[in-house]
Amino acid sequence: MNKYRTKYCAKITDKDIEKEVRVAGWIENIRDHGGVIFVDVRDESGVIQLVSNDDHIFDGLTKESTVTVNGKIRKRSEDDYNLKLKTGKLELLVDSIEVLGKAKHILPFEVITSHEVNEEVRLKYRYLDLRNPKVHDNIVFRSQVIDYLRSKMKDLGFLDIQTPILTVSSPEGARDYIVPSRKYHGKFYALPQAPQIFKQLLMVGGFDKYFQVAPCFRDEDARADRTAGEFYQLDFEMSFATEEDVYEIGEEIFYDTFKKFTDKEVSPRPFRRISYRESMEKYGTDKPDLRNPLEIIDLTETLKDTTFKPFQKTTIKAIAVDNLASKSNSWFNDLVAYAKTIGMPGIGYITVMDDMSFKGPIDKFLTEEERVKLIEKANLKAGSVLFFIADRKFAATLAGNIRDELGRRLDLIDNNKFEFCIINDFPMYEYNEEENTWDFGHNPFSMPQGGLEALTEENIDKVLAYQFDFVCNGYEMASGAVRNHDIRIMKKAFELAGYTEEDVENKFKSLYTAFQYGAPPHAGMAPGIDRILMLLKDEENIREMVAFPLGANGADAMMGCPNEIFEKQLRETHIKIRD
Repeated sequence: MNKYRTKYCAKITDKDIEKEVRVAGWIENIRDHGGVIFVDVRDESGVIQLVSNDDHIFDGLTKESTVTVNGKIRKRSEDDYNLKLKTGKLELLVDSIEVLGKAKHILPFEVITSHEVNEEVRLKYRYLDLRNPKVHDNIVFRSQVIDYLRSKMKDLGFLDIQTPILTVSSPEGARDYIVPSRKYHGKFYALPQAPQIFKQLLMVGGFDKYFQVAPCFRDEDARADRTAGEFYQLDFEMSFATEEDVYEIGEEIFYDTFKKFTDKEVSPRPFRRISYRESMEKYGTDKPDLRNPLEIIDLTETLKDTTFKPFQKTTIKAIAVDNLASKSNSWFNDLVAYAKTIGMPGIGYITVMDDMSFKGPIDKFLTEEERVKLIEKANLKAGSVLFFIADRKFAATLAGNIRDELGRRLDLIDNNKFEFCIINDFPMYEYNEEENTWDFGHNPFSMPQGGLEALTEENIDKVLAYQFDFVCNGYEMASGAVRNHDIRIMKKAFELAGYTEEDVENKFKSLYTAFQYGAPPHAGMAPGIDRILMLLKDEENIREMVAFPLGANGADAMMGCPNEIFEKQLRETHIKIRD
């Protein structure tokens, strides 16, 4: 028999009335009702109310102290029912109570309302924050979802294989965390940004289907939808697989997981496929929220001869919204103010009147022919408003921001839906104006569409990769690709990005060598577990789904890191700190 408890608090039922029980947990609340003391004890399961014929038995108790309690279960008086609790009709009449761990009288915050406290303070005392039932439930939920994902992958024939944490630094798109070597003077390990190279080597090694719940480490700043420092992904790879094979697995994982853990509507399989180019043209982003029905249209050609100077020699995007003409001037002024916050000088618009004439400052610059073309191109109706976004470089992105903002302000987003899509056909390269070079646009290990023949200096801006993202409700949920397994293509692909063959051999020695010994075609992807959890739980901050996250500043206030280390440790690893 357990020394501290015989029952969990919230698992006590009517069947336990008049029975002797022992519970253990934390003091959640102490209430004095006219000289009668009531105490709530909380454990992982929930709460039970304590009462005693001797109120002095509770003397000296403090909130959040740990206790073990002996007593008899009885029914509460009907006037004292608390139907918000599982045990709201029951109470424990205390015979004895023992304090196992006393808490300070003054707490940093009230545990039950910790989610209302500044995040930095919550994370400094994360062990207290985790006692909050909502926070605690998020971590329990995390465990349940990960268990399901592991089971799902095994059912699909994937083998769970762990890859190294200490590895080599390589240019994979983000900054590495580096680890100094004591034994090898002046040399360093790196923490993996992803198990990318190792999983490809597993395919070369003859494994057919690999997966792991993989920790990934990237020296990046935190955002609401991205944790600082480290995160977890459901990493998987398949040999002798095509893009469609990965789509099928990814769709099943996302659809089944979201159907199991939410009551919201999930977009049916197969998910909609949208090319990167189409996504940027229609939505102004490669992470479109398809719950928003608004689409961006391009008016650059339509207004190429305009006399309106801000529209000359620039890209012109527009968004048409039906039945908006009745909005107040203040509503439009607020939108103009928002546009200025994202770097626009403002936002121009015209209103379509009942007779299909236009109203607005821009109208006087339009010819009758242009008006007719706008009505046709934007499918304008009486009461519509057409918003214009013009910029030489960033018109599409700015239009995407305006689309998102209109969706929010007009309540066009159905929050009871998960709308998935697959964005594919990403450009293999993107131009770096600062360096006057071509960089990899996404994953450097992706296979170019068209293979070796497509990789020419003249064609570099047109090369597409077998690279894709799974997107849901405006968030990138997973990134994947058909991998490059051909050493000739690998060398040429890196050559166009400014790497010599010697660079490739040195920086990617394992792949460079392995691909010369019969590498199979392979493909895979990596859904982000933390982000999946955030969406399933309707949390706005991804850190709510992590037991011990770093703060938004990338520091751990609870553990006090990053911190200085001893001089001896610096000497052992041959490191000198510069001012």
